Amino acid sequence: MMEKKKSLSVRLVSKRYGHQQVLKNISFDLEAGKIVGLLGPNGAGKSTLMKIITTYVSPDEGEVFVNGHSIFDEPMEVRKQLGYLPEHNPLYLDMYVREYLSFVAGFYRNIKPGRLEEVMSMTGLMPESHKKIGQLSKGYRQRVGLAAAIIHDPPVLILDEPTTGLDPNQLVEIRSMIKRLGQNKCIILSTHIMQEVEHMADRVLILHQGEILLDKNMEEISSDNQVVEIGFDVNLEPQWFAHLPGFISADNIGENSWKLIFKHKSDIRPVLFDFAVQNGLKILHINTYQTRLEEIFRETTQQA
Repeated sequence: MMEKKKSLSVRLVSKRYGHQQVLKNISFDLEAGKIVGLLGPNGAGKSTLMKIITTYVSPDEGEVFVNGHSIFDEPMEVRKQLGYLPEHNPLYLDMYVREYLSFVAGFYRNIKPGRLEEVMSMTGLMPESHKKIGQLSKGYRQRVGLAAAIIHDPPVLILDEPTTGLDPNQLVEIRSMIKRLGQNKCIILSTHIMQEVEHMADRVLILHQGEILLDKNMEEISSDNQVVEIGFDVNLEPQWFAHLPGFISADNIGENSWKLIFKHKSDIRPVLFDFAVQNGLKILHINTYQTRLEEIFRETTQQA
């Protein structure tokens, strides 16, 4: 079976600024048709990684290939393969929407006829095309930035905080647009908003102190761990739970109540009921839920 072509390959990338090592041997591959959430605390190295992929900064070690093109050997070709929407969307506020997008399109060769109208229609900018960018709302300015990033139909998109500051209606529209684009493009979505990754991403990378601590498909994350909040009639010690199947951790959350985390595919509650009976315990309350991305993020970055 032929291996799928990688849209983006990052190979053992490291970067230092002075004495501080910002990235440490980062490696991953991404394919077309996938949206990948790039998460990490401030200072984790996300911005540096994106700057390296987009050829703004060179790594000290390692290599990056975008659609098969090396950032060292073919930087101009790499830029043709990329669309980039930075966090602080750099727009010419005195230009009209159509004028600006036509200006951006002029940087690229072989823009197909009608592409400008196609992109404005795709991003919902047609009704605003006669306005100056400075007259637009935050949501529409984001649309303009996204339209500029995709005007040349790049196979790889890098979106840095694309939904920051949007109202709920704008949020739904931009999210829907990104998901449509992600059907046939490789998209890196960098954000601090966990719900955006949960709604849009197929895969998540958690970066912390320059290293990838977690790289999983969203399906794995949503089904991996069960969290149980349970209260007993007597006080217990953490070691009481250590022998239970799939046990990961136990935290006392007040009096005789515990927050237990298990890596367990089936419902863990029958196991806990048997545990209580065998040890002569009474369960006063029990609540279970799947681990959310926000909780996994905290656990991953705090334990590192």
